[in-house]
Amino acid sequence: MTLQTVMELLSKQKLVEGMVHTQSARHQDLVETVVQKQHRAELEMALSRHSEAEIGAILQALPPGDAMLVWQRVAPERQDDILWEITNALGEVLAGPREPQFRQGQITAYELIEGRMRITDAACRSDLESLSPVWLDILGASKSERGWIARHFGLELPDPEDLTDLEVSARFYVEESDEVHLHSNFLLDRDGESRSVPVAFIVHGGILFTVRNDELPVFRLQRLRTRNQPGHGLSCKDLLLDLYGADVEYSADALEDAYTTLRRVGQEVLSESVTDTDAARLLADIAEEEDLNGRIRGNMLDTQRAVSFLIRGRFLTPAQTEDAKEILRDIESLNSHTAFLFEKVNFLMDATVGFINVNQNRRVTQLTVVSVVFMPLNVLAGVGGMSEFSMMTQGIPWPVSYSIFTVGLLLVGWATYAILKNFERKRTRSGAAVAAGRKAPVAGRRQAAMAKAPGRS
Repeated sequence: MTLQTVMELLSKQKLVEGMVHTQSARHQDLVETVVQKQHRAELEMALSRHSEAEIGAILQALPPGDAMLVWQRVAPERQDDILWEITNALGEVLAGPREPQFRQGQITAYELIEGRMRITDAACRSDLESLSPVWLDILGASKSERGWIARHFGLELPDPEDLTDLEVSARFYVEESDEVHLHSNFLLDRDGESRSVPVAFIVHGGILFTVRNDELPVFRLQRLRTRNQPGHGLSCKDLLLDLYGADVEYSADALEDAYTTLRRVGQEVLSESVTDTDAARLLADIAEEEDLNGRIRGNMLDTQRAVSFLIRGRFLTPAQTEDAKEILRDIESLNSHTAFLFEKVNFLMDATVGFINVNQNRRVTQLTVVSVVFMPLNVLAGVGGMSEFSMMTQGIPWPVSYSIFTVGLLLVGWATYAILKNFERKRTRSGAAVAAGRKAPVAGRRQAAMAKAPGRS
């Protein structure tokens, strides 16, 4: 239907142009210009509604002359993606010597040459056609770029953003052409924000393909290691295990940072006083570390499932299997650390909330003291406002009587406050004495044990 629509627009354009040329109209040039603009606008609108792959299929099906007319109506920013969808011969007819560039994606090829790993950043199609990589890392490539790479190497490359399935059968599987697919999540902890980045791994024809849309520290680390270490006997599955091992190391580093942050938070929480502002900031830090710890645990679980799939599927050599088991042991050790951090986070959260409650109780206590102090004053003030008070002070000038009454109110308030303060002081002393009494038996038992120890007189 799409090809038919384009062919009808082209036929209409040729028919109208032929009719205009055969007529000897006075304003023939003007009519021809208007008709051409109308047909071009219709063709451009029709092309804008279709993807690059559909436009490429249309160009492949049209004769060269018609294909050139359609190519001229394609927006310049879409031409590179369309060149990935057509053959080299047709591309030379339409665009001349121009070659499609990897404009959106960063394609890095790792070749094993004379026992060393050579890293090449492919910029165009010819760069990639001349390489025989062991590992091809595809970062942020467009759909057209991924499609050409897939056709060139004879496999299917998924979009990383579509890798959201939780079932193992949908994330780790083997195609009929012996392609091994693994869809894993990698941790990205940057500027206090942690998230999981999906990465697709495909092992096909002795080549490891990695497809992702975000830069990851694990891949940068592996790039440096691969550049600096010899590559004797290094295969695509060795590189795959190295990436999973580097992911475990990166998660361990993130856990160490979480330990450092929680240690600082613990020192602040267990200080003598914590204000509400400090408590709010500490709660935010604790919540952030809890989220990071949860992502690390989920990331480790995902890596554990992927490595276990490789072992169960018998895709690895005996030496690679030992490396995979070592990765699983490292993951088990990290799981115990994440469990401990969850407990520490819960403790610090409870302690911080407890300090908030203490601050609130302190305010309530202060309000209670104020209300108790002013309660007798309110009663006396009510009495002073009655008419009987005027009768009782009859014959005494009112400034004198009310001055004496005000002084009496102040004395009653001060006496009430002094009584409450004395009561609070006695209660504090009794609590301290009880605490000291509880510590004394423990100290006595400790001294007795030290006296009985060998070598002590």
